[in-house]
Amino acid sequence: MKGYCELVVYADDFVVSFQHKRDAERFYELLKRRTGRFGLRLEEEKSRLLEFGRFAQVNAQKRGKKAETFDFLGFTHYCSKSRSGKFRVKRKTSRKKMRKKIKEINALLKSIRHHKVVEIIVKLNQILPGYFRYYGITDNFQSINNFREHVRKCLFYWLNRRGQRKSYTWEGFTELLKVYPLEKAKIHVNVYAR
Repeated sequence: MKGYCELVVYADDFVVSFQHKRDAERFYELLKRRTGRFGLRLEEEKSRLLEFGRFAQVNAQKRGKKAETFDFLGFTHYCSKSRSGKFRVKRKTSRKKMRKKIKEINALLKSIRHHKVVEIIVKLNQILPGYFRYYGITDNFQSINNFREHVRKCLFYWLNRRGQRKSYTWEGFTELLKVYPLEKAKIHVNVYAR
């Protein structure tokens, strides 16, 4: 390698970053060859070279495009700037992971909709803090709050599917949540804390 290089690994997922494009291309070719020796091949959909970093946004704008993003460990990583205008990598919950979890919550609420309201909310309040602890990182508040809002809408929908007539109006549902509140979205990890 001619310049800076870094490898981040978690289980069978990894991201390798390079300072120079040529180093990245060479590594990618060698990696394909190496995995081929063991009868393995890279998942082309997940394995790719992309320009990412301090100059990626400017270069993409010159080409009339948006800077590329990538998903890793359930987060979409993207190039942005801090409030002071310095380059910063930001993260948000990946759409795929968010949709998957919302589907799970929807299926759960459908299956337990006839339970007591208190029991349903207790169950949701067991799930939400775990979600917020994992996804509650710097710059991701909007995503986790959107997730909480989806859960709230799903709960309203399934509580109104318990019988022939509607159980709650939005006003009544809002009053119910004042008595039995859902866990609030919260940032748990500051990725820039020293």
